[in-house]
Amino acid sequence: MTTLDTLAVGIHVISILMEVAVAVLGILLALSRKKLYGWGIALTFAIYTYYDIARLASLDTKAVPRGLYLVFFIASLSILWVVRRLYSEK
Repeated sequence: MTTLDTLAVGIHVISILMEVAVAVLGILLALSRKKLYGWGIALTFAIYTYYDIARLASLDTKAVPRGLYLVFFIASLSILWVVRRLYSEK
């Protein structure tokens, strides 16, 4: 593994940690502030975290299981719902 590869993996790990933080904040929004969209944020970023950990574990994008693309699609739908709901709030 080259230095550039090591740096890329490090950035990926930091990104995963940020995704976990966003998922936790989404749960906090849902529980403490009673915001339904918090669950959508939590679901989306939990899925992103799972997806990224699976990619990181394989370290080869060709080896990523096809089922992960469906999971990623569900996460994208979830965040789209959340953003639309936030946009329509008054």
